[in-house]
Amino acid sequence: LAASTTSAETIRGTKEIENDSDMIHHLDLELTIEGERQLFPLLPGTKCPTGHQCRVRSSVSRTSGAKFAPMIDSMKQNYKTTLAMAMDWEALNLNFETVVHSDNYCTRRTAMAKAAAIAGGASMAMANTQAANAAETKEVLMGSDSGLLAFVPAKTQVCKGDSVKWINNKGGPHNVVFDEDAIPEGVDQEAISMDEQLGEEGDTFVMKFDTAGNYDYYCEPHRGAGMNGKLIVV
Repeated sequence: LAASTTSAETIRGTKEIENDSDMIHHLDLELTIEGERQLFPLLPGTKCPTGHQCRVRSSVSRTSGAKFAPMIDSMKQNYKTTLAMAMDWEALNLNFETVVHSDNYCTRRTAMAKAAAIAGGASMAMANTQAANAAETKEVLMGSDSGLLAFVPAKTQVCKGDSVKWINNKGGPHNVVFDEDAIPEGVDQEAISMDEQLGEEGDTFVMKFDTAGNYDYYCEPHRGAGMNGKLIVV
């Protein structure tokens, strides 16, 4: 047997795992050798030996073949039968895996919102709606606090479906006009640009962005002074 350092849900050899008739569990046998805790993988489907303690490495559904993380197993044991039967465990597991492994913040945020909804008993349709409602609004100042003619920050990154709020801060009037040659193909430049200017401090302009890509924009009254900004939608 080769030692493993994987940790997961703990079970004992004298305890049967409830509600697991559809699951094949892959366990690690936990032993203390010379004062050090070590885990040794057992063959998939092998039960924890009586009197010993094991940890669930992963579980596989007999029906679908889907692989489940230990957290999902633990949740299945603790949910009441009615909710457990209604739960879309595969969708929940998939979203948890995405949260853990994805390098993309926007992907992780969406997966987390879906997982939270499913864990609360929501259907996939409701989970998708909740994920859409997880959209954020980021703020960009028009004019720095010291009076510089600049967008602060000059570069902003958001996820698809997020919004940006531009706030007239100092040195107005200001506006936001997108460069028609520096926005994603198919996006209507006039539809996302401002028609008027913001004259009063504290006035705002909000726009939602659903198309991924790079967007260059500028303040029309102060373009010559270099008041330019960039938006990245991922």
